[in-house]
Amino acid sequence: MTLSCGRRLSLSIGLGLLGLIVLVLAGCDSTSGPSSGSGLFEDPSSDACDIPASNLVSGGVPKDGIPALTDPTFVDPGASQASYLDASSRVIGLVVDGEAYAIPHNILWHHEIANLNFESIQLAVTYCPLTGSSLAFDRAVIDGGEFGVSGLLFNNNLTMYDRTSQESLWPQMNREAGCGPRSGSDLTMYPIMETTWDGWQALYPETQVVSGQTGFNRNYQPSGYPYGNYEEPNNDRLLFSAPIDDRRPPKERVLGVPGTSEPSRSAGVAYPFGELNDGTPVTVVNDDVADGPIVVLWSQAAQGAMAFRPVVDGQLTTFEDRNGEIVDVATESVWNVRGEAISGPMQGAQLEPVRQTYVAFWFAWALFQPETTLYTN
Repeated sequence: MTLSCGRRLSLSIGLGLLGLIVLVLAGCDSTSGPSSGSGLFEDPSSDACDIPASNLVSGGVPKDGIPALTDPTFVDPGASQASYLDASSRVIGLVVDGEAYAIPHNILWHHEIANLNFESIQLAVTYCPLTGSSLAFDRAVIDGGEFGVSGLLFNNNLTMYDRTSQESLWPQMNREAGCGPRSGSDLTMYPIMETTWDGWQALYPETQVVSGQTGFNRNYQPSGYPYGNYEEPNNDRLLFSAPIDDRRPPKERVLGVPGTSEPSRSAGVAYPFGELNDGTPVTVVNDDVADGPIVVLWSQAAQGAMAFRPVVDGQLTTFEDRNGEIVDVATESVWNVRGEAISGPMQGAQLEPVRQTYVAFWFAWALFQPETTLYTN
């Protein structure tokens, strides 16, 4: 089936399965031809995969049919090239070499991967619209090579491939290669914070943001969201059927901390946005997860959360919400949700982010972390 992007984007409301199959093609160019590349993409087999090959299926586009970006231009928030964003647009924010950058979902709806090259590190910032999952990876594991969109989905999740001579498949939420010569190789995650555009600017006024002039003809405005009502929290429609844990709305966003391979501390933990957003300006959660104590800090204004190691001045401590201020018990310093001490003895200090945390839709998080525990306020 070959469909023009213009006709695909005209289907917006009341998605059925057929509508979703069509709309997932929105990142393609004017037509979609047959799959290209090696047999790994055309017919993944159990012989080549450490993951269940039966769960790895075509999303309806060929390899690179959804075009990953490489070094997109960054502009100031007030630039005309950033006018495609509105206050509530969600962005993936990160800080590299002391500089803040925002990669909006609006861009990644249509590209899913942005390969970024900085002086100190090469990153892949990734977003899967079908699982609502935002993750950033250090590309050192593929020697700084680029990641592209394979056109395959694993449990409804973006499956990347590396553009190297050892071409392998990397399901985003698995955080490791699942098929091909690099199968089993781990991806090192880079700390990010997913917030609203206004919220990120409030935290980092000097931020840069990806320009809407990417070289591709796409509608990056909020009206250009290509999946209709798919991401409404209570919408239980999926492109490919999968078990849905009914403890939370299927498309509610959660901040997830993955489990470990250590049997006694294996379960991941999910912090639903609906529980963190309790109506107060900030929410502070002191917790003990698979790899040790953390503190989760939520900002109502930014509609985002981040997890940190609760170590202040070399000692483990706890944090409290005192009338809207985040205070550590050990030194009585005041901190913001970006993990920076803004007053008190530790002013200027920075908490260490828990880099393996990420945001995803609840159904997807529970699918990839079936033993997960669930935070309730």
